[in-house]
Amino acid sequence: MIYLRKYPEEETESMPVLSKFYGIVIRMAFIRAFTAHFHAIYGQWELIVGIAPLRIIQGDAPGRVRDMVLEWAAEHQRELIDDWNRCSVAIPPLPIRPLQ
Repeated sequence: MIYLRKYPEEETESMPVLSKFYGIVIRMAFIRAFTAHFHAIYGQWELIVGIAPLRIIQGDAPGRVRDMVLEWAAEHQRELIDDWNRCSVAIPPLPIRPLQ
């Protein structure tokens, strides 16, 4: 089992933004000890989403937000993996097109 800690708000806000859509902000920060993942922030809600396999690891958000985040991630899974790999060698991630 993989445990992810809750990031303090100031630490979450320092993570690069990959995409924004419908009030949802997608951020990523590489942490070697953790599985490839990204953060989806919507107001006071936060989801930590595993990239491969694509799944919610931790957090909570309204159902529609969860559905949109997972739909977006499925459409951009290859780009998310590429961004995780970029972060792993200290290269900033590239922006990803928002959910249309």
